[in-house]
Amino acid sequence: MGYKLIACDLDETLLDDNHRIAKKNCDAIKKAREKYGIKFVLATGRGVKQVRYELEELGLNGLEDEYVISFNGAVLSENKDNKIFQFNGLTFEKVKEIFQAGLKYNVCQFINTIDTVYIYNADDAQKQKLKRQRIDAVYFEKPDIEFLKDKPICKILYQSNDLNFLMSLEKELSSIVAGCVTVSYSSNQYMEFNALGIDKGKGLIDLANKLGIDIKDTIAIGDNYNDISMLKASGLAVGANNAAEDVKNICDYVTMADNNEGVVAEVIERYIFNEI
Repeated sequence: MGYKLIACDLDETLLDDNHRIAKKNCDAIKKAREKYGIKFVLATGRGVKQVRYELEELGLNGLEDEYVISFNGAVLSENKDNKIFQFNGLTFEKVKEIFQAGLKYNVCQFINTIDTVYIYNADDAQKQKLKRQRIDAVYFEKPDIEFLKDKPICKILYQSNDLNFLMSLEKELSSIVAGCVTVSYSSNQYMEFNALGIDKGKGLIDLANKLGIDIKDTIAIGDNYNDISMLKASGLAVGANNAAEDVKNICDYVTMADNNEGVVAEVIERYIFNEI
């Protein structure tokens, strides 16, 4: 089988624990693109404008006919001019419901518009993490989001260091989210809310269709719950060694390397270069 496209999660998969791309990953991706014609696509929960440094490191920033799946599939864009060709966001009314519900749980909340991430109730650790990730954020203190009423909202998420607590909220929030919102989890600390039916898997399918690539000719690489839809949709599902057990269980292959040791390089060497 000749794979043509690799869709790769960013945090805890392509990036190491210092939020940087290992040289061996960069080198393998460059060779796969230049020698084998492989499309390499970031598929991330981050916003498209929050991955510019990573695209620069990969030599993909600003390029025509290169793409990003962002906001867990809510936005598909071309790297040249960050041209958005598909957007599936949440209504302001639904975001407001989710935000107000989150107030009683005392969680940190992120609201992503296309251009900006707005954050409520962030602690110092979360602010430092975002700084290390080189993500610019707008912090607000008043528990009111009317200022976002006329902005296109891609997603909203809750942050807590207790993932089990976040997962327990899904049942409590069922009257708000059931049948109208897609819920996923990432980085062992985020509960993410997207429009119904929107996830990385749909993003991968839609992008492959646009490019005329058979979904069987795609590889997906990930580590967490918000990657599961993409892994299931792809022709080859690969989990990082550091992936959640539930993720590993649905993968065709789990790497020997963790995110600090070159997950992506291992996948490319094995399935594109056929060197392993």
